[in-house]
Amino acid sequence: MNKIRIAIFASGTGTNAINLIQSFKAHKVIEVGFVLSNKSEAPVLNSASDLGVRVLNFSNQEVADGDLLTEICKEHSIDWIVLAGYLRLVPASFIHAFEGRIINLHPALLPKYGGKGMHGIHVHKTVIENKETTSGITIHFVNEEFDKGEIIAQFSCPVAPSDSAEDLAAKIHRLEQDHLPAVIEKTILNNTL
Repeated sequence: MNKIRIAIFASGTGTNAINLIQSFKAHKVIEVGFVLSNKSEAPVLNSASDLGVRVLNFSNQEVADGDLLTEICKEHSIDWIVLAGYLRLVPASFIHAFEGRIINLHPALLPKYGGKGMHGIHVHKTVIENKETTSGITIHFVNEEFDKGEIIAQFSCPVAPSDSAEDLAAKIHRLEQDHLPAVIEKTILNNTL
């Protein structure tokens, strides 16, 4: 049986991408086909390559071309796409080509703190400034609007009054590392097999 192949799109250090690669390394059904980044200097490219995964790098202009992304994914027999710290709007034509098979990880409890500019430390600073008592992560399907796709799963953590944005980032990172691989696996298997 052919394995279900996922592509991971990431723009930065890629700790969640690396976690996924390691989680699926010996998986019976799912494998990582490649990691794609829109930043040539993104640490995720070296980290993924060191783990034996093909890496691809394209400019912001190139990743804005949905037909190009679709062609690349089809060339590599990709079935699903996971956005893990990928900071670009996914083109509509690419979303349509992989309808219901693109998953995003967001570092807040959507629908709060989503949309353009709401990524990484910016999200955590805003959560702290608004004196929220809870934050978390959202794993959701991608549609044509930033962070508006159907929610697959959410996991929360408390925000202490003394927490800095960096403290909250560390809590969110633990949630991502603990939950993302299992949710990706369950979602793919429930929607494929």
